[in-house]
Amino acid sequence: MPPSLRSFLNHRRTRRALELIAGPIVLILVWWIAYAGDLVNPDLLPSPFATLADTAHNIVHGDMAHDFLRTLVRVGYAVAIAVVAGVPLGIVLGANDWLYRSLEFVVDFFRSTPATAMFPLFLLLFGLGDGSKIAVAGFAAALVVIFNVAYGVMNARRTRILAARSMGASRLRIFRDVVFFETLPQTFVGLRNGVSIALVVIIVAEMFIGAVDGMGHRIIDAQIAYQLTDMYGSILVAGAMGYGLNLLLLLVERTFVHWSGR
Repeated sequence: MPPSLRSFLNHRRTRRALELIAGPIVLILVWWIAYAGDLVNPDLLPSPFATLADTAHNIVHGDMAHDFLRTLVRVGYAVAIAVVAGVPLGIVLGANDWLYRSLEFVVDFFRSTPATAMFPLFLLLFGLGDGSKIAVAGFAAALVVIFNVAYGVMNARRTRILAARSMGASRLRIFRDVVFFETLPQTFVGLRNGVSIALVVIIVAEMFIGAVDGMGHRIIDAQIAYQLTDMYGSILVAGAMGYGLNLLLLLVERTFVHWSGR
C-alpha cells in the first residue's frame, strides 16, 4: 500500500467517515444482490437504485418532505411531554426510596405493556386527531424516561454526595450541584430510548388511527397501492429519522455531559 494512501486511511476523520458510510454501502449491496440474483420475489423487492431515485424525487418534487415534517412534529411533541412529565417524576421517585418501592409495580407494569395496546383507551380519551397519537407516544416515552431518571438518582455516586455533606452543603445544594449532574448520563439514556419508542408509536398510529399525513400513513398507503419503491423509500426515510434523532441526542450529550464517567 502506498504511504500516501496509508496516511489517508490512518487519518482519524477519514476513518470515521469510512465507518459511517460502510453500513449503508453494505445494506445497498446486500439489497442489490438479493434483487439481481432473484433471491427474493422481484414483485416484492424493487431495485435499491430505483428506490433511492424515486425517494429523491418524492422528497424534492413530491410530498414526502411534508409527511416527514408532520411525523417529526408529532414525535417532538411526544418527547416534550415525556421530558416535562418524566424527568421531575423520575427525580422525585429516585430521591425517595419508599415512594419508588410503592410505585415500582405501577411504573414497570405500564412500561412493560405494549403501547399499541393502549390505543383504544387513548382514542376514547382524545379522539381520532393528533392528540391521541401524541398522547400515547408521550405516555410510552415518559415511562422510559421516569425509570431511567429514577435509576440515575438512586445510583448517584455516594462518595461525591458524602463529600458535599462533609463540606456543609444543604440537601438542595447537594441535589442541584451533585445529584442532578450525576443523573444526566442516565437521563440521556432514557431520552434516546424514549425518542425511539415515541417514533415507533407515532408511525404505527399514523398507519392505523385516522391519519391523513405522516410517514406511517405514507407507508401503509404505498403498500395498499402497491407502490413498492415509495413504500421501501418511506421505510428508509423513517429509519433515517430515528437514526438522526438518536445521533442528535448523542451529540448533545457529548457536548453537555462530556465529564460522564470521570
